[in-house]
Parts: sequence; structure tokens; C-alpha cells
Amino acid sequence: MINRRHFLGSLAAAASFFAGGPALADIGAPSLSLLVAGPDGEQISRWGNACALAMSGGFPGNPNVITQPTGGLDGVTGGNRLDALVVPDGKTAAILPGAALIAWITGDTRVHFDPTRWVPVMAGSNSGVLVVRLGNKPPSLAALQAFGGLRLAANAPESNDLAVLLALDRLGVATAPLFGLRDTAAKTRAFVAGEVDAVFLCGEGVREGIAPLAANAGIPVFCIGQTGPDGAPIADPLFPQVPEVCAFAPPGATMSAAYHAAAAAARTDFFIVLPKLTDPEAVALWRQAAGFAIGTAGLAAAASASSIVLQPAAAAAAALLALNLSEADQTGLQNFIGQRFGPLPG
Repeated sequence: MINRRHFLGSLAAAASFFAGGPALADIGAPSLSLLVAGPDGEQISRWGNACALAMSGGFPGNPNVITQPTGGLDGVTGGNRLDALVVPDGKTAAILPGAALIAWITGDTRVHFDPTRWVPVMAGSNSGVLVVRLGNKPPSLAALQAFGGLRLAANAPESNDLAVLLALDRLGVATAPLFGLRDTAAKTRAFVAGEVDAVFLCGEGVREGIAPLAANAGIPVFCIGQTGPDGAPIADPLFPQVPEVCAFAPPGATMSAAYHAAAAAARTDFFIVLPKLTDPEAVALWRQAAGFAIGTAGLAAAASASSIVLQPAAAAAAALLALNLSEADQTGLQNFIGQRFGPLPG
């Protein structure tokens, strides 16, 4: 979660930055809207406010970008509203959490949207790192397989943990997940108490989250990397010494399409999109504003404080493209969850 003190300081820096901008003489352009798929005051709402402020200066005439929070934390209600109610006239974009993408790929029955048809504007990408208590053993696939059943602290199969569950399965590592540990604090307590052998840290503040695990003999083993410009996984710039899982795998091994979809969803902290069929000229303006926002001091400071990498439209598009599973792959993914971990809720 965004560190509140750093975040508010970053917003103040952003306000100061824009206050001195020469383009403010052009203020008077019609307002734009940013639909926020989450409750007012929560994490995605704070990112929405920060992005709206930062993007304003990148539009001709510096229009106000007014945020409109709606729905719950997982972004499903907001995603449904975007698909069903938002007119593609270029006046309204939406910011959603990566959790909405997890709901999409796992076949959540509440989902009535298709994120692969939205038009990407920008994204914020987080890290995902598997930390394991290995004793004196160096990190290796053999060391993971030697557990016989790696006790993994996890929230639920229908969460960011899906990426690491799929990766370990692909690597031939048996797992014994302990579900119901909803956040990093709960997972860390279980690790320190010796109830689990491994924690998958994924989200904001991963760098800070590793410290208490390392103090209790935890070692980063692999990460889920980032999405490269061509859509292929690349090393995580925040963890250059930790191998990306495809590099950690034995030669010739490949990750499944379902893994790549889950990893793309897990490392997406937030993303901004326009409705399908939005006019290309409007798309270009929003993407121009996003590029401007990524370069502002305030938004960059907020991202740095939360260990988030700000990404332009091309990287956001690659992440959404990874979600476009074939019917067979999506069925296989849902069968994997159901057969390994029980039926999906709802």
C-alpha cells in the first residue's frame, strides 16, 4: 500500500510543480473524468487522485481531471461500469487495480467486462518475489523440490498468489499452501512463527517486505519480472540480482500461457484505460498526458515511495495482451484451480 506520509508529500510536490507551469495561462478547457474502480480514500483512489493531478498538465488547456470513485476494492464493479455505461467519446478514462484482471482470468462470475478490449493509457507495475527459508542451501530448483511440499503462505488461488502457484507447478515443485493470509503482515507472521516455508511478496513495498523475512533466514529465490516492450518477461529492475522465473527454470522449460496471464495481472498495481472504440485522436491525447504525468516529479516520487514502476501505454498494452487466453487455456486454468484447491467461490 502507498505509504501515506510519502504519498501526501508527493502530492504536495506535484501541486507545487504544476503551480509554476507556464501552460497554466491556458486553463479553461472542459473538464475530463477519471472513473476510479474502488472506494474513495483507498489505494486505487489515491493513485487515481495522483494520476489525475499529474495528467492534467499534459492535456491542451490543462483541464481539470475529475475522479469518480465507484465500487469495491477488487475493481470488478468499476470494470463493469466502464464496459456498460461509459461512452467512448474520449472524455472519460478509468483507473483499475490489478485485482480486476485476476477476477477476469479466473472466471469470476461477477465479471461482465473484457479488459483485453480496453484501450491502454498507462500502468503502474509492482514486483513479485518468492522468498524461501532454505537453511544453508543456495537457491536452486533442487532445493525447492526437496521440500516435498513447500508450505507457501497465501491469500487465495484467486489472488496475486496464483502466479507463483502456477510457476511452482510448472517447475515441478509440490506445494502445500496455507490459505487465508490476506496481506504481507499476516504472511510474515506465519513465516516468522515457522508455520510456512515460503512467502510470495507481490504488490507495493516489496523491498521493505523482504527485510523481516531475511532476518528470519528467508532468501529471495526468483521473481516474476516485468513485461518487456515486446511482451516477453524481463528482469525486475528493482531486483536485478534475483532471477526471473523463466531464467530460474531449467533449460528448455517454458511457462504456460496461463502463468504469463497470471503474472501480468499480479504485477499490475494499477492501470488506466479508455473504453473500446474510443476515437484515435482522443486516445493520443490521453497517452500524451500519461507520458507527461510519468515525467512529473510528484508522480515519480509517489511511485518510488511505493516501489512502483510507471509504464507508458506500450507496456500496459503488452500486459493486457497476455490476458488474452485461448478458450482451452482459460478452461485449463480454471480446472487447475478447481482440481488443486477446490471449487471457485460463487
